[in-house]
Amino acid sequence: MTPPDDRRPPGRIALSPPASIHLIGICGTGMGALAGLLRARGFAVNGSDASAYPPMSDELAAMGIRIAQGYAASNLDSGPDLVVVGNVCRADHPEAAAARERGLPTASMPRVVRDLLLEGRRSIVVAGTHGKTTTSAITAFLLDAVGLDPSFLIGGVVPDLGSGHRLGGGPDFVIEGDEYDSAYFEKIPKFLSYNPAAAVVTSVEHDHVDIYPTAEAYREAFRSLAALVSPGPLAIWAGDPTAADIAGAARVEVETYAVEGDPSDRPADWTARPTGDGSFELLVRGEPRGRSSTSLAGRHNMRNCLAAIAMAHRAAGAPLDDLLRALPLFSGVARRQQVLGRPRGISVYDDFAHHPTAVRETLEAIASRHPGARLVAVFEPRSATACRRLHQGAYPDAFGAADLAIVAPVARRDLPEPERLDTRRLARDLELRGVPAVAAEDLDEIVDRVVEWARPGDVVAILSNGSFGGVGRRLVEALG
Repeated sequence: MTPPDDRRPPGRIALSPPASIHLIGICGTGMGALAGLLRARGFAVNGSDASAYPPMSDELAAMGIRIAQGYAASNLDSGPDLVVVGNVCRADHPEAAAARERGLPTASMPRVVRDLLLEGRRSIVVAGTHGKTTTSAITAFLLDAVGLDPSFLIGGVVPDLGSGHRLGGGPDFVIEGDEYDSAYFEKIPKFLSYNPAAAVVTSVEHDHVDIYPTAEAYREAFRSLAALVSPGPLAIWAGDPTAADIAGAARVEVETYAVEGDPSDRPADWTARPTGDGSFELLVRGEPRGRSSTSLAGRHNMRNCLAAIAMAHRAAGAPLDDLLRALPLFSGVARRQQVLGRPRGISVYDDFAHHPTAVRETLEAIASRHPGARLVAVFEPRSATACRRLHQGAYPDAFGAADLAIVAPVARRDLPEPERLDTRRLARDLELRGVPAVAAEDLDEIVDRVVEWARPGDVVAILSNGSFGGVGRRLVEALG
């Protein structure tokens, strides 16, 4: 099905270097990456943020990009040729309002990507509720490793690539496709702006309830993406029936992928057959095509690797043997099972997981890396979905791999009590399932509880899609 006209982004931005561009909220991961790409393209770039903070502030400073501390109408006194308005800005934001009053051209981040960066390049969009950052990073890494010099825009730091963004010389542009809306004046999913020549949909589970009040509304966004892909292919995880249903909206060839043993009605086109310790045999339409391995733990990460291999080969034409040789060299993405430290032999991990499925898969993967070790999960309900009771019944099962669960207070305290996740009830439900649990009052209690409980050889997993008040650094220091 073709997305209705009102879900398409507006007309093209006509702007060429060295025009000046101001980005509101420039220190955010996505906006900072966009600033770097625009600077590499030759535009004069500056921006503003409530507070400039590392690592993005350091990266922008190294590129000579000026950052104004705090938001104010005066930040636009230079009269930029374009103002990029992030989706965190409301209509009454001081700089967004000033841009309107002064008649300055404005645009959303994804529209700028489409019009100023994608022209003449093959857009490979990686979307889905889970795994899109890691899958995007692996895809870009593989294309780079085999010499195809891709461009990429990824919502995370990729140490193996030096950054989460680059303007390469090759034909391919790998983009993490976010389903969140684009701007206060452009209420469409970001990924609909990216002109997908090829795409991956890793999974579809109702998320971002502040934007998509129903599961059907959420699914419809992905159907719209599938309908836009051309010339293809579209890669879909075969183990997700919702994703498979969405593939029906595509007008291009659909490639399915799965790890052997994943639930699926039929064999996947691309299958990874695990052979132990991160190694696997690759089958393409039932035929063995070689072996490879990954240092990333968990079946979900093996799926991410499989999707990246399929996309790099089918969409970009990278030789399959070269991709299989390169994969073991990929070391991961920051804040995805990232080891913060090992004080006194206690491994402290940081991960972005916040949806129940991501929490479960992350804890199982970390536990598999440390057989026999005790695992404490420290969870902050922070995202719009995690803060609400939508998944109150699903969270208790997500912590099954933990030996202790510590649940932080809900980050969004302005939510009405009937809508807010009940952390005390979650702790009680975990206790009923045999997982000792604590609904903590504050960060101090979290640190005290972990220090009291942990001993050498144990594992701590910090799960939050935000900064979590720097609790990771505090725990490494306190445990040491």
